[in-house]
Amino acid sequence: MKKYFKIGEISELYHIGTDSLRYYEKLGILKPKRGENQYRLYHTDDIWRLNVIRELRELGFSMEQIGTYLKNHTVSRTKDLLQDEFQMIEEKQKKLKVLQKNVEERIQMLNQCEEKEMGKVHFCKIPDRNCHYIDEGYEQDEEMDVLIKQLLNRNPEKLYIIGSNHIGSIIPAKSAGNGRCREYTGVFMIDEEGDTVIKGGDYLTISYRGNCEQNYQFLPRLFSHARDEGYRIVSDVYEILWVDIHVSGVEEEHITELQVRVE
Repeated sequence: MKKYFKIGEISELYHIGTDSLRYYEKLGILKPKRGENQYRLYHTDDIWRLNVIRELRELGFSMEQIGTYLKNHTVSRTKDLLQDEFQMIEEKQKKLKVLQKNVEERIQMLNQCEEKEMGKVHFCKIPDRNCHYIDEGYEQDEEMDVLIKQLLNRNPEKLYIIGSNHIGSIIPAKSAGNGRCREYTGVFMIDEEGDTVIKGGDYLTISYRGNCEQNYQFLPRLFSHARDEGYRIVSDVYEILWVDIHVSGVEEEHITELQVRVE
């Protein structure tokens, strides 16, 4: 068996790009000799190093960690390295379990959308809801996307927009009552770690499909129902997005729920 291999042969054998091999050389992890015409020649001594590099990279170690290990690798050091990786795997498993639960809840929420009754006023009790809130209005939906991103940054590991019914906007009750049904004064994202509370209590809600211009149809219906049933509106209107552009590009599939607290 020959003792030296050209860079192309090593690249093909290990499915490693030649740029990566040159990078390993720059880090001092590999030290090929130069042959005729300055071609890089990799000794069999480099083979075991590539075996180690490939395996440790698959385990998630950085090149800096690998370089340090290769300069001083013993049985004890290998055991320590693998123990570190074991702990990293445990942490990844925990995060994956949280992510799995998160995705399951999103699927469940979207399934609930299919059963949601449209265009009818419902009475329900809603508990206090913590949220992150930005006291800033907007006129165009595109402006809301910027505010949503600011809210996502409040808790990036837990907050999400795809399959979420936690995103909403505030419409002052006075504005809605005077026909200004898309006069937004703030946005929020419901999150148990939020520092703002949407007060719980008795609520009237109504949902509809399509674009939010239908607020002009359904908010008067909600307010009219409250008057007819003898309720007094004691909160602003909370416009909750169950399905929006982040979930579906088909506008007819969008679902908005309007909520107002009453006494």
